[in-house]
Amino acid sequence: MQRSTVHLVRHGEVHNPEGVLYGRLPEFHLSDLGRRMAAQMAGHFEERRRSGANIVHLVASPLVRAQETAQPVAEALGLDITTDPRIIEADNRFEGMSRIKSRLRQPRYWPLLVNPFRPSWGEPYAQQAERVLAGVQDARRRAVERAGDTSDRPAEAILVSHQLPIWVTRLAAEHRRLWHDPRQRECTLTSITSIDFVGDTIERVRYAEPCADLLPGAANVPGA
Repeated sequence: MQRSTVHLVRHGEVHNPEGVLYGRLPEFHLSDLGRRMAAQMAGHFEERRRSGANIVHLVASPLVRAQETAQPVAEALGLDITTDPRIIEADNRFEGMSRIKSRLRQPRYWPLLVNPFRPSWGEPYAQQAERVLAGVQDARRRAVERAGDTSDRPAEAILVSHQLPIWVTRLAAEHRRLWHDPRQRECTLTSITSIDFVGDTIERVRYAEPCADLLPGAANVPGA
């Protein structure tokens, strides 16, 4: 059966001096460091292509930080960027706020915290995993179609998305519970969560940090 891989890439560091939980808000661009991360991550995939990887499809969330992260990859690999709203950041009732921890001590926000397993403050984890996995399967199929039957190398697609949707998708792919401690997410800036398929069945999940050397000191305010 046809083997394939879909790489879920988190965007680079965002210019966000106020520490806003930006969620789906527009116009949160990459910082200078974020652009360096995107370029280095693109170089990682370019080197894999030179080593024989059959990377044939590129997708990004519609949010500007994901599009800006995908652009160096598109240039390095000669691929067009397909935009897929299914891999957008999670919806969150705290979107646009800063100093979230201090706000959680205010009683008016407590109703949003009644069910952390869903979670009650935003888009359900199960809904996020479902929509992103649908996007992953479509990208996998498109990559297989573009690779054709002439190559014995697995067809590969890259999807540039956001921390929480990537993390819950990984949890779902590994058949783990979706509720979690946000501090325990293994999904750093410009990290790569790779899902390997045999046919349309998930075989394994892998994780890499090609920009680990750029992470110390990076601002890491999650979108949700």
